[in-house]
Amino acid sequence: MKFTRTGRHLNLNEGLIFERSSPGRTGYDLPRLDVPAVDLGAALGADNLREPIPGFPEVSEVDVVRHFTRLASWNYSIDAGMYPLGSCTMKYNPRLNERVAGMKGLAESHPLSPESLVQGSLEVLRLLADCLAEISGMDAVSLQPPAGASGELTGILMIRACLSSRGNPRRIVLIPDSAHGTNPASAVIAGYEVQSLKSDSRGCIDLNGLERAMNDEVAALMLTNPNTLGIFEQDIVSIARIVHDRGGLVYMDGANLNALMGITRPGSFGVDVLHINLHKTFSTPHGGGGPGAGPVAVKQVLEPFLPVPTVERREDRSYFLNWDRPDSIGKVKAFYGNFLTLVRALAYILANGAEGLREASQVAILNANYIKHHLRDVYDLPYDEPILHEVVFSSRRQTRNNLTVMDLAKRLMDYGFHPPTVAFPLIVQGALMIEPSETESRQELDQFIHAMRCIAEEADTDPDLLKQAPHSTRVSRLDEVQAARRPVLRWKPDEADEQDS
Repeated sequence: MKFTRTGRHLNLNEGLIFERSSPGRTGYDLPRLDVPAVDLGAALGADNLREPIPGFPEVSEVDVVRHFTRLASWNYSIDAGMYPLGSCTMKYNPRLNERVAGMKGLAESHPLSPESLVQGSLEVLRLLADCLAEISGMDAVSLQPPAGASGELTGILMIRACLSSRGNPRRIVLIPDSAHGTNPASAVIAGYEVQSLKSDSRGCIDLNGLERAMNDEVAALMLTNPNTLGIFEQDIVSIARIVHDRGGLVYMDGANLNALMGITRPGSFGVDVLHINLHKTFSTPHGGGGPGAGPVAVKQVLEPFLPVPTVERREDRSYFLNWDRPDSIGKVKAFYGNFLTLVRALAYILANGAEGLREASQVAILNANYIKHHLRDVYDLPYDEPILHEVVFSSRRQTRNNLTVMDLAKRLMDYGFHPPTVAFPLIVQGALMIEPSETESRQELDQFIHAMRCIAEEADTDPDLLKQAPHSTRVSRLDEVQAARRPVLRWKPDEADEQDS
């Protein structure tokens, strides 16, 4: 490996050796045969033997260990530092959760086991459902959906089934212009047309606009509360009344439940159905494609339409899976959901208790407001309203130096932080969406604030430094368009040979 200097920074990538295979190198040594050798071709038939794998790596044990350790060290993780992602919270996963999920009786519980042998697992599912119902103020919960987007679709399908049972599924779903992108996708997949509602000057739902849009063709309003600007919809009771008066239902994207938990409950202000992102509020793993969990909580009006089976308890306190639900929308996930993810969420809830969950919400709100206070003088704040769990700045001040929000995000990587969510919500141009969650200490927040203030100063004094960032990462700035449209998802030895030559 060699190092070259680019301006004031070292390039650590040039000359990097990825392929370490060498003929004859091995990481194991099998003992000599103590039985006669067998001709496998004669014993099994030549057609049943696999051809030798061309280009199969020949490496030693230390090569393998260092290869994967090195790759891990080049990545970023929640165990290494803060993930200030807004909307899709990344917070620390307590190791206690992992220990509980690894308990033999739970980890080895097979989904095809008879009910009599998995009473403990069924009790875990029922207890978690009851806890989520209590926290959200709803009447019943399905734990089946394997992700938040799946939970959205499940909720809208239940709304469609409910309205169909009344004789008309209706045609339209109303969605605010600040909504998560999966909201309109879920509505369309469920067979609805989407009509966008413009936000008012506060960044909230415009009551007059909702009044005009709400008619007998509207099946539901999908809203996020607090919304994607981190602002609580203070008119939520009036919003729910307007929708209900016209026969519609209120769907709440519960992605931001971590700002309400223990303080107020969606079921108390008119919500009929919401999904809950367990990774966001209850510290289950997130990212890397799963496994995830997006339970759906409903009021009594939608309970008959929950996915099957539901976990229920008999009078003798034994548990069973109830498949006898004629109005159910059916299954949305194989078996009963991602069980061990659900176990982790229950472990978090029981470890914290009611007071601990409330404190988690309060600290998340405090942390977000702390960041807002210390950065508002150097970054534009397009909606200067009271916030809860996250704050959305804009890069508008920095664009005067011909910089983009991506330049700011890439430079933050040089300071050792993962960038926040950028360019979302769409109603904020050059959005910097920051959510620290309750995980982060004041010391970590101060370091993040210092980094962001340094970047704001660099934007004025040395904008080219930001345009070329990141400088200290193993991989420099990528062509993100090509990375998205033509990703290289696997490595082949022959391709590596061609590149080396």
